[in-house]
Amino acid sequence: MANIASARKRARQDVKRNEHNRSLRSRMRTAIKAVRKAIAAGDKAAATSVFAASTSVIDKIANKKIVHKNAAARYKSRLAAALKAMG
Repeated sequence: MANIASARKRARQDVKRNEHNRSLRSRMRTAIKAVRKAIAAGDKAAATSVFAASTSVIDKIANKKIVHKNAAARYKSRLAAALKAMG
């Protein structure tokens, strides 16, 4: 445990921030799974609308630097390729 007050505060902030970032990362993974599920179901219209929503979520999380921008681009690219392969 930290001994200096500023270090104790930093540790508290880190715990709080880590929890918040974890929830955002989880939201992104859930959005990706929703697209994959729609693609697996074979419903192109639903998959397209879910893809648009999940792209927005992925971009927001990349902008907050919770996930690297290249990783976010990779997720979107693979989902788009899977969507394109449907039709």
